Amino acid sequence: MSIQTIRNVFSVETGYRLSDDQIVNHFPNHYELTRKDLMVKNIKRYRKELEKEGSPLAEKDENGKYIYLDFVPVTFMLPADYNLFVEEFRKNPSSTWIMKPCGKAQGKGIFLINKLSQIKKWSRDSKTSSFVSQSSSKEAYVISLYINNPLLIGGKKFDLRLYVLVSTYRPLRCYMYKLGFCRFCTVKYTPSTSELDNMFVHLTNVAIQKHGDDYNHIHGGKWTVSNLHLYLESTRGKEVTNKLFNEIHWIIVQSLKAVSPVMNNDKHCFECYGYDIIIDDKLKPWLIEVNASPSLTSSTANDRILKYNLINDTLNIAVPNGEIPDCKWNKSPPKEALGSYEVLYDEEMAQSDGPDRDLRSRSGQSIGIKGNRARDSGKPVLTTWK
Repeated sequence: MSIQTIRNVFSVETGYRLSDDQIVNHFPNHYELTRKDLMVKNIKRYRKELEKEGSPLAEKDENGKYIYLDFVPVTFMLPADYNLFVEEFRKNPSSTWIMKPCGKAQGKGIFLINKLSQIKKWSRDSKTSSFVSQSSSKEAYVISLYINNPLLIGGKKFDLRLYVLVSTYRPLRCYMYKLGFCRFCTVKYTPSTSELDNMFVHLTNVAIQKHGDDYNHIHGGKWTVSNLHLYLESTRGKEVTNKLFNEIHWIIVQSLKAVSPVMNNDKHCFECYGYDIIIDDKLKPWLIEVNASPSLTSSTANDRILKYNLINDTLNIAVPNGEIPDCKWNKSPPKEALGSYEVLYDEEMAQSDGPDRDLRSRSGQSIGIKGNRARDSGKPVLTTWK
């Protein structure tokens, strides 16, 4: 079902009651995670709650930065946070920021700025305190500190598209798809301000890059995540690479935990999200956004195979054995039904391992099913917090 159809299905005025043999592919208020502004708002709230609880996860360094929870670039909502943004901008006037409309995808409406004068139309009118915008829709935007030191391969910027399936939010149970991919820009990266308007340098979206002169229709500017893993192992070392991927998985789980209290955990729902992650040149991963409807169209032959298997494996978890759906089942499929998915987090099992489990996982102590440290078997260890 499309996002609009889901909205109608769960609408108070026009919605209807789903029967036990009907399941749908979005949670009613998935936008708490998939709208750029709401995702940031929920992560900020989650941090504050952990701070109030005295959780070690919310620890800060001497500069007041979160040690473990600093995985989203500094972000403000415009026009609401305009004054806060100006204050932050003036601390470092040479910084570059990226503007994104809250409710759009595929790179639409995105641009980079490095001067306050470039966003005057998103400021507030000082006399009326009302929003002043030259666009008739007065659309809300988020503005984030641009990651201007991305990890480059072949001189080009890339990001990761990872697929995460959530079968239930309370208790949280999610699965990571092993066959994600990297999306590369077609033009070599430069932080030069003269290239701020060149989206072929800065935006990895295929919807943008496919219009570039250097776009390759055979491989589509994509690399598998396993190829990235091999490349990083050979250039940076195995231990560092495993730590990076462990941190990426940890970030995903924390983002889902941040929204789980506000998510309408309807028993008829499951959802496959497209996570966009950027890695900087210090091998620190950053969560950029989460997509509710990741593209399932294919741009290459390999893409078609991957997307087909993704749909197939997702349905095998949501509807085991291809039987008539039953929303009352316990949503714990057998291991052989997972296909290329693997359990990323199972809250019921995690609770038996004590409250510091997340911190141990974050600090690189890979944890097996019973909470013991996983032994080194010569293979990359995925910390799944099963």
